[in-house]
Amino acid sequence: MFKKAKQSRVFQDVVEQIQDAIINGKLSPGTKLPPERELKDRFNTSRGTLREALRVLEQKGLIEIKLGVSGGAIVKRIDAEPVVESLALLIRSGGVSLEHLAEFRIKIEGRLVELAATRATKKDVKKLEALFNQAKACYEKNDWENFLKIDEKVHTYIGTMTRNPVFQFVQKSVHDNIHRYYEEYLPMNKQRTLENLTDFEKIIDAMKVNDAKAASAIIMDHVKRFSDKMQEKINGNSK
Repeated sequence: MFKKAKQSRVFQDVVEQIQDAIINGKLSPGTKLPPERELKDRFNTSRGTLREALRVLEQKGLIEIKLGVSGGAIVKRIDAEPVVESLALLIRSGGVSLEHLAEFRIKIEGRLVELAATRATKKDVKKLEALFNQAKACYEKNDWENFLKIDEKVHTYIGTMTRNPVFQFVQKSVHDNIHRYYEEYLPMNKQRTLENLTDFEKIIDAMKVNDAKAASAIIMDHVKRFSDKMQEKINGNSK
């Protein structure tokens, strides 16, 4: 499967050969790569170069390196986790401004919800209604922390409803980390939570009749209103 690496670019060639074998299905998830000594001989490279190449593949999420007697480099199933983590770190580090995040959400989430409404099934609507009832119970108990957790689940599930893995992981990574903005600039209270609940109910009503345009308009207006409130708080603090 593997051949001697090009000596002019040994490191890159080792990474690319193993990566291509995984992507092309020659190495399936769960497969253990040959021992280091064997790989080193096949690639005609040093142990240091080989180990560095394996570390890069691990960072890409293509393999998992297990230590111990029964350890080694194990091929992982390719998924969106590394991308999600990178986007999450960018948001949590403050590398994305509130303005940029709002702009992104209005454009992307509007289309995402539109697609979700088009593909919404009765089962999807029942799931949203169950989440709505949980959120309403939190509202009645003034439980803002759990309300935000359910709100996160709502947005994530709407991503699931698109049946598109790209939309799903973008939606999840954004909403797993967006609440730091609410905590800092717009803490939940009775009035804001009720406004949130009302928008949620309107979206469910649109989903029931697969009214994609209405659902999209509601979510875009929702994101803009709440983002504007946070921006006002930021501007007020900066004066």
